[in-house]
Amino acid sequence: MSVQRRRAPTLLESFNYAFEGIIHVLRTQRNMRIHFMIAAGVLIAALIVGVSRLELVILLMAISFVLIAEMINSALEAGIDVATTSFDPLAKLAKDIAAGAVLIATINAVAVGYLIFVDRIKDPSSRAIDRLRDAPTEITLVALVLTVIIVIGAKAYTGRGRPLRGGLPSGHAAIAFAGWMAATYILGDSTHWFLVSTLTFIMALLVAQTRIEAGIHSFVEVVSGGVLGALVTLVLFQLFWS
Repeated sequence: MSVQRRRAPTLLESFNYAFEGIIHVLRTQRNMRIHFMIAAGVLIAALIVGVSRLELVILLMAISFVLIAEMINSALEAGIDVATTSFDPLAKLAKDIAAGAVLIATINAVAVGYLIFVDRIKDPSSRAIDRLRDAPTEITLVALVLTVIIVIGAKAYTGRGRPLRGGLPSGHAAIAFAGWMAATYILGDSTHWFLVSTLTFIMALLVAQTRIEAGIHSFVEVVSGGVLGALVTLVLFQLFWS
């Protein structure tokens, strides 16, 4: 009797499964939603006070550490609930340990945030925003991260489509148009500004078109994604670089 081997998932399917896990935790776990909102607020605050590139990297690592710990905690809880049908002291202990890991990650993130922000809060005359005007890379990075956070949050809230296939809004279109807006602002004073802006806009349109032609997204989903990415980037550059 022959045993049919299961087909290995493609690279796109693997990414899709991973994003589905993120969206499921965001949709079902209140703490994960709180962590996401705090992460967005911290990134915006980082732009306001003008953190350095190294400090931004440290903040991103601390945020990722908390989100990863929360997801591992949720996965362990789900696995334990499947394996046990009645109260088990060891199962409770495993859940408590996983929750403790999240607590340690959160305390670490709070400590990192305090060490980075405390001096700037004490010295409001440090002209942080003026320094930030010379750091478009940091603004672009935060704009892209915020766009991804909002896209994942919207998909989790609506429960429509899959992370990389369908659903409102289109993540590919959001990132593409966020990149176009960032390129337009960064090269605003360059002699090749119009050419680069036009080329990046056409590339963003092509990304949106391929999502529609492939039947992955509707026109409304692509438009909403494009508007979202462009607006998030526009607002950040207007506030911190104009």
